[in-house]
Amino acid sequence: MFQENRQPKTDYLLIPSTTSEKRRYIPMGYLTPSIISTNANLIIPNADLYDFGVLESNIHMAWMRNVAGRLEMRYRYSAQIVYNNFPWPAPTEKQKKKIKKTAQAILNARALYSDSSLADLYDPLTMPTELLKAHQDNDRAVMEAYGLPVKGTTESDAVAHLFKMYENLTKSSNK
Repeated sequence: MFQENRQPKTDYLLIPSTTSEKRRYIPMGYLTPSIISTNANLIIPNADLYDFGVLESNIHMAWMRNVAGRLEMRYRYSAQIVYNNFPWPAPTEKQKKKIKKTAQAILNARALYSDSSLADLYDPLTMPTELLKAHQDNDRAVMEAYGLPVKGTTESDAVAHLFKMYENLTKSSNK
C-alpha cells in the first residue's frame, strides 16, 4: 500500500485517523492517487517532504497528544482539531531544506525494512535503530525551525510554545 520510494509531489500523504497511544510517532506514509482510502484515514494531497517532516516530528506529535480526541485509549487524529489548528513554523530556506533531508532519511530508513509493515516499524518495543535515529534527526531539524533549543526543551515546553503561536494566530485572524 505505502510506497516509500515514490516522488511525494504527486502522491498523497496518508494519516491514520486512529493510532496507538503507545507509539511515539504516528506511522504516516505516501500512497499513489490510484489508491482509494477509507474513512479511517486522512489524506493530504500534494504533500511534499517538508510537510511530511513537520507532521512526523515530535513537535507535531506533542500537539496531537494534547489536542486529539480519543477512541478508547488510542489517539483520534482529526483534520479539524489537530491538523487545521496546528501552528506551522516559518523556517528559513536552509531549515526547510534540512527538514526535507531528514524527512527523506525517515523514508530511507523505512525502506531498509521493506518486508515490515508500518505497524511493525512503529512498535515502540521493536522500532529499528535506523528509523529511530532518522526521527530524532528530524525532530531536531523541526525544533530549530520553531526556534526552540534542541537541548533542554521538554514536550511541555514545546506544547506551550505551540499554544502561544496558536494564540497569536487566532488573535491576528480575529482582527
